[in-house]
Amino acid sequence: MTRIDGPINGWLPVGSSVPGDWRQSSIWPGLTRYPEAGLALLCLTQILCWTVAPALVDVSPPNDVVEGFMWGREWVLLTYKHPQLPGWLLEISHLLTGSFRWPQYLVAQLTISATFVLVYLLARDMLGRTRALAAVLLMPSLYFFGWPTPQFNHDYAQMPFWAAICWLLWRAGRGGGPGWWLALGLVSGVGLYAKLSTGLLLLFGAIWLLSDTRARSRLATPWPWLGLAVFGAVAAPLAAELCRVDFLPLTYAAWRDQWVVAHRSRFYYIGVQMAGLCGFLLVLAISGLLRRSPAPQKPVGRGTLVYLLWMGVGPAILVMVASLFTGAGEAWGAPMYNLAGVVALALLGHRLGAIEMRKLAICALISIVGISGAYAGIRWTKCNLRGRMDAVCWPAQKISDEAEAVWHAATPDRLDIVGGHALIAPLAGLNAYDKPSIFTELNMQYAPWITKERLREHGILLVWPGRDVPSYLQAWVGDIPVKIVLFDWSLKAPPVAISFAAIPPGARQLPGAIDGLARPSN
Repeated sequence: MTRIDGPINGWLPVGSSVPGDWRQSSIWPGLTRYPEAGLALLCLTQILCWTVAPALVDVSPPNDVVEGFMWGREWVLLTYKHPQLPGWLLEISHLLTGSFRWPQYLVAQLTISATFVLVYLLARDMLGRTRALAAVLLMPSLYFFGWPTPQFNHDYAQMPFWAAICWLLWRAGRGGGPGWWLALGLVSGVGLYAKLSTGLLLLFGAIWLLSDTRARSRLATPWPWLGLAVFGAVAAPLAAELCRVDFLPLTYAAWRDQWVVAHRSRFYYIGVQMAGLCGFLLVLAISGLLRRSPAPQKPVGRGTLVYLLWMGVGPAILVMVASLFTGAGEAWGAPMYNLAGVVALALLGHRLGAIEMRKLAICALISIVGISGAYAGIRWTKCNLRGRMDAVCWPAQKISDEAEAVWHAATPDRLDIVGGHALIAPLAGLNAYDKPSIFTELNMQYAPWITKERLREHGILLVWPGRDVPSYLQAWVGDIPVKIVLFDWSLKAPPVAISFAAIPPGARQLPGAIDGLARPSN
């Protein structure tokens, strides 16, 4: 008999063949000897590829990113859509770099890499270092960790918080000291500022805490209650602001639900989620983890498996079921698959050997490099060769430059407010030197930083696509001269027309247009 050490542990007869013979895979020893080094390499590859690829080809940031930049400069707690932690991060990235071209992509990949690290920490506690790395190596094959990530928004900002909550709750519930409970309360509270749907995971966590005997026993100590107090203190300003704005984010969520129900198939959300998991299942098959195990090992403990299934699969299944009866945005499930790799290794990890580990590493590399490269190629081709006007095709810098030129030709005052078309007006203010505020949908409920007095004192630049003045802007424009500018944006498609109307401070039609505005309900 001979002893085989490594991921395949056990006694086998001398001369027996070992599936994935560890000794034949000496070129990959770092993946098992130093899994943290493998994790660092994975994160660096993710950050490099998914920062550079979109920065090279996207002339304009995606819609949600432009919106986040424009709202972030207002430093409000929340808007009518969501809390504003993502907007703050975007604004900080701009203040540190002075650019709107690439830092948002770096921020997005830092959140993704932080999620990788936090998932690894949880999996290491449950499955050991080698299987933990294997679980993270599966994550790049999930759709939500690749193609959509350049659009840094609330769905992706909450990813590391979901992973951190799962790890901290597990540690705290398994006898961790006061630091774990306090950290759990802090991270849970801050997570709500990324997106209110973090509350769904907190609900699942609370149910697990009450149902698990060992975790429930910790409630007899003061530490969980101190953690709850920290959570309450962090979340209190957000709760107060929600009340102050009459729960507008919840109204927006209800409107989005109705829109999805009206414009999407009842099975649309489930279909998108299943499509997003196809790459994950393919990599499981390629790696060999789906094959029959020749040497079963001790299974993962029941308590560990229950926790992983409940926290890592439960929210996703609940939203899928709910989507059959109400609307659900296709990206809302993004943070709900953080633990998919951990669940897979908890169930299939006894099949992990050197060959399987090597295949997982190669698949992770191909997923990151290949998909980011495909993103760059497809985006550039659609804009320049196919003439498809995606959000990232708009010449953002040129639009901002022209906006300032039109404004300063009409008045020497600084450009303080831009408004008009929901997608084009933010582009006019994004790169403008004067850092104007966006008057979102010309509605003071949606843009509480805009007041009637500010409009009268500073005026507004209106921007919209096309040549004709749309009906919702006619009362504003009146007899103000309109400048129509043609912008080149594609190698094949014709230039796009954008109209500008500078309404200077004290303009004659401002009082009438302002009096017709919706008043904030608060």
